[in-house]
Amino acid sequence: MNVIVFGGSGFLGKNVVEELMNKGHNVIIADLKEPKITCNHNIHFLECNITNLERVKQIISSSNGEVVYNFAALADLDRAIINPKDTMQINVVGNLNVLEACRENKIKHFIYASSVYACSDKASFYGISKLTSESLVEEYQKKYGLNYTVLRYGSLYGPYADKTNGMYCFLEEALKGKIIHNGTGKEVREYIHAKDASRLSVNVIMEEKFKNQTYVLTGVEPICQSDLFRMIKEILGGNLEVEFKDIDYEGHYKYTPYAFRPTVASKLSPNPYVDLGQGIVECLETISNQQVQSKNKFE
Repeated sequence: MNVIVFGGSGFLGKNVVEELMNKGHNVIIADLKEPKITCNHNIHFLECNITNLERVKQIISSSNGEVVYNFAALADLDRAIINPKDTMQINVVGNLNVLEACRENKIKHFIYASSVYACSDKASFYGISKLTSESLVEEYQKKYGLNYTVLRYGSLYGPYADKTNGMYCFLEEALKGKIIHNGTGKEVREYIHAKDASRLSVNVIMEEKFKNQTYVLTGVEPICQSDLFRMIKEILGGNLEVEFKDIDYEGHYKYTPYAFRPTVASKLSPNPYVDLGQGIVECLETISNQQVQSKNKFE
């Protein structure tokens, strides 16, 4: 199929683009900057800011697309909390622009990248923006027949992550010998590897049963942060200090992101899946190599 991926240069977007290409789909990436990814396929890149409605319409109308993904967003929770205007402009108005262009061009299937924070009362403007966008997606299906799938992603980690990713920051600090954590260590997460999330994200465009449904994509191994840090410490041979600040850091949930909401989502779980310990080792190797390259660059 011909697939357009808005936000295909970001962390999860790049992983999904690779999976789409591995499945033989023709992919167009629409984003602010061209991505660097490891697959050997040619990538058709178009520069785009999703807040520009005319540019979004131009890309969709000229691309002969059948499926559209929207990963473009202000995704840093802490940044979103202190920037409500930017958060709503990018996450809500930007998504509305993509929806409108999909409607005009009769796109067969729209996939919206939401977050488990859409179900939460903890995430301030970020959570509000995601829940609002989900409502817009559902309304476009009711009013215009635009088929959709909403994917609420949980705690992601893996290839192409950067300093806006929680696990990446933990591992980067661990390689320097000390993790400073604002919480108590009792917080629980279900980490899902980006490759597992990508496979599930691509699977939803293959079957009718996934249309007009909302799914939660999280891992299958709940783990509290203190146990995660112990795992990382053991992987590093015991050479790690961990400091807990015990601060109620704004916007982040402790045990569950869920608050009572009328929209119920099913859960998609990867099977098979990347083992958390193995995934951490691979991430540590990547971050370590990046640190060595950075050091050599300035010597």
